[in-house]
This record gives sequence, C-alpha cells and structure tokens, in this order.
Amino acid sequence: MTEAARRYGFGALAHRNFRLFFIGQGISLVGTWMQNVGEGWLILTLTNSPFYVGLTAALSSLGVLLFSLYAGVIADRVDKRRFIIFMQLAFMLEAFAVSILVWTGVVAVWQVLLLATILGIASAFDIPMRQSFVVEMVGKDDLMNAIALNSSLFNGARVIGPAIAGFLIGAVGIAWCYFLNGVSYIAVIAGLLLMQLPPRAPPARAASAWTGFREVLAYLRDDRRLRVLMILTAVISVFGFPYIAMMPVFARDVLHRGATGYGALTSSIGIGAVIGALGIALASARIRARGRLMLAGGTAFGILLILFSASRVLGLSMALLALTGCAMIVNNSLTNTLIQTTAPDHLRGRVMGFYSFVFVGMAPFGAFLFGLVAEHVGAPATLAAGGVIVALAVTIAGWMVPEIRAA
Repeated sequence: MTEAARRYGFGALAHRNFRLFFIGQGISLVGTWMQNVGEGWLILTLTNSPFYVGLTAALSSLGVLLFSLYAGVIADRVDKRRFIIFMQLAFMLEAFAVSILVWTGVVAVWQVLLLATILGIASAFDIPMRQSFVVEMVGKDDLMNAIALNSSLFNGARVIGPAIAGFLIGAVGIAWCYFLNGVSYIAVIAGLLLMQLPPRAPPARAASAWTGFREVLAYLRDDRRLRVLMILTAVISVFGFPYIAMMPVFARDVLHRGATGYGALTSSIGIGAVIGALGIALASARIRARGRLMLAGGTAFGILLILFSASRVLGLSMALLALTGCAMIVNNSLTNTLIQTTAPDHLRGRVMGFYSFVFVGMAPFGAFLFGLVAEHVGAPATLAAGGVIVALAVTIAGWMVPEIRAA
C-alpha cells in the first residue's frame, strides 16, 4: 500500500493513521452533506424565506466566529485525537436530536436554529484541531498531498451526499438525512480510536490564553504574505462561500426545480471540486508556482459566481457550478498549504485557529448578508455582487503583494 500510494501520487495514504482518518471521514462526510441539504430544505419548507435559509447557515458558523481563536490556543495544548472524538460525539447527538424532532412532528424553526448554533460551537473546536492534526499523521513532506486528498474527500461527499439526500427527502422524508448522518459518525470515531500515535510529549508550561493569542497576532503582523492570505480568505468567506447556502433558493425560485434539482446543483459543486482537489493531489510534488495558481483559482471563482447568477437553465447552471467548485478548491487547498507550511510547529494550532476564524467564522456575516439582501433584490443579483467583490479582491492582492505570487 505504501509503495503504491507514492507511485500514483497519493503519498499521504502511505501513512496508516491517515488512511484510517481518510476512510472514517469519507463515510462521515457523506452523512454531513446529507444533513446540510436536509437542513436547507427543512428551513425553506418551514419558513418559505431565503432570509431564514441564510440565517441558519450563519448560526451554524457563529460558534466558529466566537470561539475558534480560543480553540486554536487549546489545540496547541491538548491531545488532539481525544478532543476530536468528543466533538464527533457532539455532532452525532445534534443529528439524532433533529431527526427525532422531525419524526415526531414537533420540529419548529427555533429548535433547528438553536441546534445549528450548538453545532457551530462544536465546530469551532473541531476544525482547528483537525486542521493541525493532519501534519501529525503525515508530516510536512506529505502535507500538501493530505490537504488535497481531504479536499477531494470532502467534495466527493458533496457529490454523493446531496444526491442521496434529494432522493431521501422525496421518498422517506428529511428526518432520514439527519439520522443517517448521526450513524455515520461511528466510522470516523472508530478510525480515530484505531490509530497508533507516538507518545505525546507533555506540553510546555502554558501561558494564559491571551498571551497565546498575542503570540499568533505578532506572528501575523510580521509576515505580510500570511497576513494577506488571511485577509483574502476572509473576503472569500464573506462574499463567495455563502453561494452554497443560497442553493435551495436558486433550485426552487430561480430554476423552478424541487429537492432533486437542489441535490443536483449541490452535487455539481462537488464534482468540480473533486476534480480540482485530485488534480492538486496528483500534481502536488510538481507544483512550484503555488501562489500564482492560488490567485488564478480565486479570481476564476469570483468570475464563475457572476456567470452562474445569470443562468436560468439547469444544465448550464450545473456546468458552471462544477467549474466554480473546481476553482474554489484550488484556491482553498493552496491557501491552506501555504499557511500550514509557513507556520512553526508550536504555533500551528493557533495559526489554524485564526484560519478557521476567517475561513468559517466569518461566514455568518456572509450568509446573513446574502439572505437579507436576497430577500429584497433577489438571489441572482446578490450572488453576482459577491462574485465581483471576490474577483477584484484576489486580483488586487496578487498585484500588490508579490510575495504571494512568488510562493
């Protein structure tokens, strides 16, 4: 397995611990995307409001906004594997809770919003833990390959999960999307428990959380390339990524399709993203101009959002979303790699906590803003404006910060 993995360009899979993680995550992520699709459709069914669709997505990320910086400090001090297991259990309980509420017919909007908020708080601690745990499984040499493979896994699940969810919603109801997601967490928990990790050295005497946070701020202040990468990630998170939360609105109100069309749109994003991620994984050992490729991906992402917003044909919309997913993942994978390979080991958890803050934590602003604006001017105009902002921001950063182009 080790030799075959390296021969075919998948060096990260040569590591047993990463293989266990990869398999468990693969199963769990299918369930996660099933729940994401079910949640969007559930909220739209309960409220008939694009605003509430955006609000739910915002609340799902609010915890990351509030707690991810602190979680990054914690990630540098604790046993990451054990902490990740606890977070998976929290995700499982949330999924089972919503499925029971739907099955019993007592589900209300406030319950879904509250549980989405709790999910976001758990995610605040889970994301920087998992991001910084990858290097412990594969080392720095295979880090870019592992990040790209994780991205391909995430987006492969984006293809399979929504397709299954679209079928389940029409055939047996939304509750099954939540229930099967809860069951899927067993796989990732089992994978984590089966890992064989070297003994963990006891952490150095811990300073206060505020001192740990100030250290990472000082590091960002002194490294312009890393600072601008974080700013770009925040811009894309606020003005680009909320397009996914708007998919139920596009499916029903713009393209006039039902849950099956919604699943098809979301799956199209995943297909393109898988292609982009696998391309990065296979070429990871040969990519030299990582900064230029990252900038190209970000600019293309913004332009494709504009083009998608103008489409009124399902087939064309799916094709544009596939290209959008590809461009998005190229940008995301390379940005993540540039940040992690730059960060020193003792600061990696905090740097990734900050990255989680801008990557996921800023999303509530975007999701809330998109939902609010779409309620008044329509989803297409809202998405087009976001695409313009993303394309301009990435282009300006590439022009003004040569350190990124040279990375």
